[in-house]
Amino acid sequence: MKLPIALTIAGSDSGGGAGIQADLKTFAALGVHGASAITAITAQNTLGVTEILELPVSLIRAQVDAVVSDLGADAAKTGMLSSAQIIEAVGAAVEEHGIARLVVDPVMVAKGGAKLLRDEAVTALKSRLLPLAAVVTPNLPEAMVLLGREIRTPEERRRAARDIFALGPRAVVVKGGHADGELAIDAYFDGDREEELVAPRAPTANTHGSGCAFSAAIAAGLAKGEDPWSAVQGAKEFITGAILHALEIGHGHGPVNPIYRLGL
Repeated sequence: MKLPIALTIAGSDSGGGAGIQADLKTFAALGVHGASAITAITAQNTLGVTEILELPVSLIRAQVDAVVSDLGADAAKTGMLSSAQIIEAVGAAVEEHGIARLVVDPVMVAKGGAKLLRDEAVTALKSRLLPLAAVVTPNLPEAMVLLGREIRTPEERRRAARDIFALGPRAVVVKGGHADGELAIDAYFDGDREEELVAPRAPTANTHGSGCAFSAAIAAGLAKGEDPWSAVQGAKEFITGAILHALEIGHGHGPVNPIYRLGL
């Protein structure tokens, strides 16, 4: 059997709810073989992050090279890239290996509040990685950091998607999960198409890993040959179900359930 290959370049979550672990589960659930390049190891559970160890930049690059030189990468996604040095190394690898279907999830803060991106790395993320992205998936707080302004209303969300698009990616989804209201409304823009993705807001606090799974689902769609808008639509449907079937584990924010379609 031959499957599309998707590569995740992100941090490890020892609690299994986010990061590399959520990405690989999502890839498998959507019929894509997942490979990984781990950027950092975290001591983490549903209550928060207690310790972080960044891996050497040379080892991060070696992981990407090892995967792509043998397996290839029909698509890739990035998650936790905590420093400017890591961002530069990942950007260089993406360029040199010609990875065109790249999803950038600009991870900045963990669900429990721990900072996962240094302040000085934001500039590197904007200038080095966003121009390489097929799709960028900031949540509202991340979009506010990228643009340096408040984003409150649906119209401001749509304008934010257009302004982040101007930074170089080929498509942007500004996620509305942090907003108020009964509906979770995301703003999509790709230069031609401007859309809203709407789903009922799930009555649960168990949303750990939702951003990781959403961006991984987009990468899986791109790896299977879908265009960005189709991949984003499929990912919205997928993550809505994963949140509705979130797991009641741990004593904090439980994780979403990427394998809910298997009846688990």
